[in-house]
Amino acid sequence: MDGVILLNKPKGMTSHDCVGRIRRILKTKKVGHTGTLDPDAEGVLPICVGKATKISSLLSGQTKEYIAEISLGQATTTEDHSGEVIETATVNKDFSVEDVRTVLDHFVGTINQIPPMYSAIKVNGKKLYEYAREGLEVDRPVRQIEIHSINMLSNDINCYNEHDARFKFSVMCSSGTYVRTLCVDIGKQLGYPAHMSDLKRTKVGQFEIDDTVTFDEFEEAVNQNTAPVISMANALNLPYISVNDEDAIRYKHGQVLSYPKDIDDSLYKILDSKGQLIAIYQPHPSKEGMAKPFRVFH
Repeated sequence: MDGVILLNKPKGMTSHDCVGRIRRILKTKKVGHTGTLDPDAEGVLPICVGKATKISSLLSGQTKEYIAEISLGQATTTEDHSGEVIETATVNKDFSVEDVRTVLDHFVGTINQIPPMYSAIKVNGKKLYEYAREGLEVDRPVRQIEIHSINMLSNDINCYNEHDARFKFSVMCSSGTYVRTLCVDIGKQLGYPAHMSDLKRTKVGQFEIDDTVTFDEFEEAVNQNTAPVISMANALNLPYISVNDEDAIRYKHGQVLSYPKDIDDSLYKILDSKGQLIAIYQPHPSKEGMAKPFRVFH
């Protein structure tokens, strides 16, 4: 089996846990995810199986959409509700929904973000969460991210107690964005310590939450030999050319070939006469008008 499974990841599981369960269901080791989703979060998690593991890097870099809930009044070590409270403030709710919308608008565009200590970013060859578990804090690299859109979803700000006022927002952002950190930064702009109290990923690239399956649904489909697996050709949202059997051999061998005139300067898919993905090509760096392989699938 080669392709992509659109899993609706449940809360309480790591992305690695999800990969392990898919491996057990399919009885194969060649399974990988396309970018971690926090254990407390749920939603779209594309899982690559078989040869599709070779395209996971292309899928992981896609734009993502989330619905997040922010809690004002308490900051935590992990920037979400699973961490220890490290700062508390009374929320006077001296702001309106319109004030929140104005603050959210300030985050649209290219912004700098410092990743949380509890993350898998590596500093000096060691993951940040490993430093955090040792009680250490290190300088973290500032990263540029892109917030394409961010919108208030709540019609009101719900105050559960003096240290917990919540509202929901949707955000479409570039890969590598930490929504936890975004919540903390939004809280700072509103004048309060904050953390992310809930998160649901609703879209990854072209894949939407309505297209996903639960573990139970997937396992039942596998038992009936109707596993909902997206082909590698359909999983990649790239321009493509279709080739005959003779030319397909040349692409499978990874030959340097002419760049298609009707495709912009980018990666593109090579499909054989049956519509199967056989290679991904890219512009040649030194030979004008020519293309070389980015990935070849034998």
